[in-house]
Amino acid sequence: MISLRQSRERGYADHGWLKSFHSFSFAGYYDPQHMGWGNLRVINEDRIAPGTGFGTHGHNDMEIVSYVMSGRLAHKDSMGNVQTIPPGEVQRMSAGSGVRHSEFNHAPDQTTHFLQIWIEPDQIGIAPGYEQKAFADADKRGRLCLVAARDGAQGAVTIHADARIYAGLFDGAEQAELALDPARKAYVFLVRGSLSVNGLALQAGDAALLAQESLLQLGQGVDAEVLVFDLAP
Repeated sequence: MISLRQSRERGYADHGWLKSFHSFSFAGYYDPQHMGWGNLRVINEDRIAPGTGFGTHGHNDMEIVSYVMSGRLAHKDSMGNVQTIPPGEVQRMSAGSGVRHSEFNHAPDQTTHFLQIWIEPDQIGIAPGYEQKAFADADKRGRLCLVAARDGAQGAVTIHADARIYAGLFDGAEQAELALDPARKAYVFLVRGSLSVNGLALQAGDAALLAQESLLQLGQGVDAEVLVFDLAP
């Protein structure tokens, strides 16, 4: 089974300094038909205005992944991490027993555009943790590059959840396949461009939800950047 969730069907919030599309129910957006997919709980596509950001706030018992598309995201947390996340790098923060952090766009003239991703952890109350790694475009060109996994395989950031996240770039004749376990779920989010997913045409911001499928096929990309989630059911 595969279904399409178009970009325009997502929730949307405009806070002035922050413009955010919600793939799943979040904050003031509630849709009982879209509470998550498998153990994927949140994908927020956020745009932070120059010189603004999220003040210090807390999280617990969630694996949080940040994926920056343009601009830079400045991160500071209660574990002592002070980092800047540019495009091409993936940040993982395990909230565990509790962590506080802030996220800002310190640029005077450029919007920060990024994805905020939450995945439910395998166990609660673990020690908070942080990790950040760079993934070259060459490793994503015409293929799916593993960027987050429970076992940290292939140089991915380690998440404490039964999930794997892949990133890929596709254009022209480039194509890729990924074997799926039909007992699990998969979620494909198109960051930009256009792409065919198992014959389904996706545009930027669209998502494909897969269940009981054994193979994922990607192709016919036009300046496409995509994230693929292999998820616990």
